[in-house]
Amino acid sequence: MSGRLNGRWPHALSLRLALMFALVSVLLLGALGFYLYQSLEREIAWRDDQALVGRVERMRILIGDSDSIEALRKRPQLYANMLGNRDSLLWVLDDAGQPLIAINPTNLPVPVPPSGLGVQLQDSVGNSGAEPARLAWQHVKHEGRTLTLVAGKLLAERAQMLAAYRLKLWLALGSGALLAFCLGWAVSQRGLRPVRTLAARAAAIDVQHLHLRLQGVEQVQELQQLSAALNQMLARLEDGFGRLSRFSEDLAHEMRTPLNNLMGQTELAMRKPRSREEYQALLVSNLEEYERLARMIDNMLFLARAEKPDAVLHREPTSLHSAVVQLCDYFEGMAEERGIALVNEASGMLTADPQLLRRALANLIANALRYGNADSPVYIASQTFDTHFEISVNNLGEPIATEHLSRLFDRFYRCNPARSLPGDSGGLGLAIVRSIMNMHGGSVQVKSGPQGTRFTLCFPLTHTGTAPLSAQ
Repeated sequence: MSGRLNGRWPHALSLRLALMFALVSVLLLGALGFYLYQSLEREIAWRDDQALVGRVERMRILIGDSDSIEALRKRPQLYANMLGNRDSLLWVLDDAGQPLIAINPTNLPVPVPPSGLGVQLQDSVGNSGAEPARLAWQHVKHEGRTLTLVAGKLLAERAQMLAAYRLKLWLALGSGALLAFCLGWAVSQRGLRPVRTLAARAAAIDVQHLHLRLQGVEQVQELQQLSAALNQMLARLEDGFGRLSRFSEDLAHEMRTPLNNLMGQTELAMRKPRSREEYQALLVSNLEEYERLARMIDNMLFLARAEKPDAVLHREPTSLHSAVVQLCDYFEGMAEERGIALVNEASGMLTADPQLLRRALANLIANALRYGNADSPVYIASQTFDTHFEISVNNLGEPIATEHLSRLFDRFYRCNPARSLPGDSGGLGLAIVRSIMNMHGGSVQVKSGPQGTRFTLCFPLTHTGTAPLSAQ
């Protein structure tokens, strides 16, 4: 129903406002006109009734002051002058209902009033197409008999006057609606001018001008909110587009390095015949580059899936200490090569996706082993607070400069300008950690100083809309 109704409205907002303004005006003027019409109709009817009652009363006084009905019949000017116009009626009826005196210019049938005391009123409609009339009557005693005094007024004149008044009301209503539509359209055109200005400025913003912002509508409060919301959206688009541009550039660079290695080594091997051992070494080197490309593609696929709004988490209670023990066993060889000791101080139960939790911790531990000082410990600890549960990975090493901290979790971002460190994650490890924490409704933080670098995973203890996270 609402879809069909919206389809019938004009697409222009100014016309919609004008039509609404006209509709409201019609309802208001119509209600006012109806009230005035009803008031006028009741006032005319009341005045006519009062005139009829007064006429009957004057006729009763006239009959009481006269010697007989016959005398009144011989002097019709006494009561004819009292009537005053052709719309007025008068009967004086005897006991049998026969008219003794009758002034009836339209030849209405003689009324038969019911019995009753005092002056009574009723509408009377003729039996054979006679004009409608309003009657007042009274029964009086005169000369030993009962007389019925009937005064009436034809309603045709009243109906004509009310019809003319209704016509004027309809004309006024139509004129008012048309005037309201024109004024509404003019007002809406002027009122919507800032909206058109805002739309024109928004249309001028394209990919090359995402830095521009919508301004010039500060004088309109409603448009201030819209402009602020659009500016926030533009800021997010600019940031997202910048990230996408940097991501495309970094992706091309990351993929170009192994591809150049593959092409260079293969071209070099093809310049002259090689021994079997040289070809085997070439294949081993190429396999390392293929593995690097495969890891990069797997990480990119994971990030793409993790950012989908319908990404599914398989939450279950996980022993944090046991999970860290498994990871320490996995990285034991890498840690021994650098003389680094992995210290497991984590404890408690955490309701989360166990595979994603281990992957996030694995990336942080690998990062700590890669950039931590040799012959120094790496601590994995946990702590419970009122609102969240923290897991931290702390290593001793060169502090990270402040300008790098805010971009550490960007894709392909490295503090070290060297792009190809052995066994690295292609610059996507920390970005994966952030995506995993976003999926859990948490966050990842980093602090770095002379005492070392500390990465902290913050899990909320409750998470609206999903299974509760808890730590014990």
